[in-house]
Amino acid sequence: MNQCTAVALLPPPDHLVALAAPGHRPEAGYVLCELGEEHDDQHAAMLWDDGGRPGSAVWVRWKGSGLGRLTSLPWCPALGPRNEACELFTAHPSPHSWGVTDPTHIAITQQHPHLFHQSRDGSESGRAPGPDPA
Repeated sequence: MNQCTAVALLPPPDHLVALAAPGHRPEAGYVLCELGEEHDDQHAAMLWDDGGRPGSAVWVRWKGSGLGRLTSLPWCPALGPRNEACELFTAHPSPHSWGVTDPTHIAITQQHPHLFHQSRDGSESGRAPGPDPA
């Protein structure tokens, strides 16, 4: 299943705007929904993980073009066929992360395969080629 294409703009927080130099207002950022297409009406994107503890991942959830809200959600405990962890939150409404395909990532890796290291088992490591750090 392809990844949802919903996008949310995140305005800079008020405290960041207050600290900015006069005339240099920080720009809004954006996030892409990480769920599979055709999920329920709440989109989701992970912003940061505070150490992998239960409930430590901070997600932004939004509906339509409305404002996003930040929420702490625990990681999904499911393991995939190659023993990889699901990269979504518990009780997410779409398939697990290994069942969601990012079409942009596929396009980039097909057009620029030299940018992605292949491991011995044929899977992508997601890191740039070069000497193995181990």
